[in-house]
Amino acid sequence: MFCDGCGAAVQPGQAFCSRCGKQILGPVAAVRPMPGRVQEHVHLLGILWLAVSALTAVVGLFLLILGTTLFPHLREMTQVPPDVPIGFLCSLFSTLGILVLAKAACGFLAGWGLLRREPWARTLSLVLAFIALFNVPFGTAIGVYTLWVMLPSQSQKEYDAMVDAQAA
Repeated sequence: MFCDGCGAAVQPGQAFCSRCGKQILGPVAAVRPMPGRVQEHVHLLGILWLAVSALTAVVGLFLLILGTTLFPHLREMTQVPPDVPIGFLCSLFSTLGILVLAKAACGFLAGWGLLRREPWARTLSLVLAFIALFNVPFGTAIGVYTLWVMLPSQSQKEYDAMVDAQAA
């Protein structure tokens, strides 16, 4: 129970607040503790990781399709110089597409894990946040937001408490 003037703890039946001296009239209502930063933001963070991963998957699919369908048929197009390294371009874009799709899959996994309060999701989201900082503008935004929510040591304690409460 807390004083409605200063927020100090008040014992049941106490007539005056010991901190501010305000008279306690009527029953003192119990105040729920304020949720921490992780508890407030982890759900939104999980949804954002799923959304950004969906956009990343679209880019990865585009690169993969470009590398496997357009570049192999580049010689058939007119006005293409003969010294264009078609084999290299096919390999490059296909590899980039696969890497981007793997990053999107990890992002989907991180978002799902954060929504389900999995113990490994905090670590995975922090690793992906550092990688995402280079993807301007959406990756940078979610990377900074993830680091702000999940990086402080107090956040680890709060997230671990949330995981334990979820398991119980």
